[in-house]
Amino acid sequence: QVSRFTVAGWRAFPQGAVPLCWQKCDLHRLEDGPPEKAELTREQGLQYYRVMQTIRRMELKADQLYKQKIIRGFCHLYDGQEACAAGIEAAITPTDHLITAYRAHGYTFTRGVSIKEIMAELTGRKGGVAKGKGGSMHMYAPHFYGGNGIVGAQVPLGAGIALACQYQGNNQVCVTLYGDGAANQGQLFESFNMAALWKLPCIFICENNKYGMGTSVERASASTDYYKRGDFIPGIRVDGMDVLCVREATKFAAEHCRSGKGPIIMELQTYRYHGHSMSDPGVSYRTRDEIQEVRSKSDPISMLKDRMLDNNMASVEELKEIDISIRKEVEEATQFSTSDPEPPLEDLCNHIFHNNPPLEVRGTHPWAALKSVS
Repeated sequence: QVSRFTVAGWRAFPQGAVPLCWQKCDLHRLEDGPPEKAELTREQGLQYYRVMQTIRRMELKADQLYKQKIIRGFCHLYDGQEACAAGIEAAITPTDHLITAYRAHGYTFTRGVSIKEIMAELTGRKGGVAKGKGGSMHMYAPHFYGGNGIVGAQVPLGAGIALACQYQGNNQVCVTLYGDGAANQGQLFESFNMAALWKLPCIFICENNKYGMGTSVERASASTDYYKRGDFIPGIRVDGMDVLCVREATKFAAEHCRSGKGPIIMELQTYRYHGHSMSDPGVSYRTRDEIQEVRSKSDPISMLKDRMLDNNMASVEELKEIDISIRKEVEEATQFSTSDPEPPLEDLCNHIFHNNPPLEVRGTHPWAALKSVS
């Protein structure tokens, strides 16, 4: 099934795997980095292709539904950045932890949530992953702590999750993602400091898609070497458009954290095709030619497709069949997301607390009249 897959199974390298090379990663405070060569099996290649193509198709459908005013509110699309989500997920285990900002649809999918639940959440329906109450920015799953709407605020939360991993001694890591626009937030540096002092198993990842809202990185940051921003924390700069490069770098980073060496910072150089959100046309601060150039030269799906075809790992017809099946599944999920009922009004104040609180606590009974205590 497209929407659920075993991440741990991606890491096996059966015989007959094809070795592939890429551009060397930039390193900070590291003597050695990820390998410059990795192996790709046919099964892995098809799986990565399926995952990235599903995210792409899902985001394009979300764009369409938003323009039809079926999706309302905030909506930040991930198309162009699919190699980041697919590559990271291929390198960690389902029991590792992940938290990100509001561009979260792709990670919600790779963490195991079905397309149907994601699309229904976008349209605010009862069958959504957060029962229609979270929308685009607030989706959650086991070991996935959601998209978070406040810029940079998920980073200290990620450090806290890593602290819990260390405290419990479960050999798990937390992948904590943020964008270049959040990279100048003070709370990031506070989190870096504590994580380094306590040697927390946290992979801090900056998804550098070149623009924080409508501002280019050059205009926003005195230093755009985001992988060096931890200063005393080791860092890696990675081609975030190459799923294999992301996979190998994340594997390296996870092993670094699990070995007790403390946190590490990764900068994934990527690109978003849509604007910052659906309210941003995305062409007032960059040209259409720039977007088209990235699409033609560095598209993560096209690069993987070409790599597989060049190495006789798949046929054009086979990949086309995958495209058709994904399109069908996304269409079926869309039908569900537009026909499923909205949550009833009586559910409005449910699910605020994990457990049912005592009714005498002020303000916790769904429809109780508020009383003055003055």
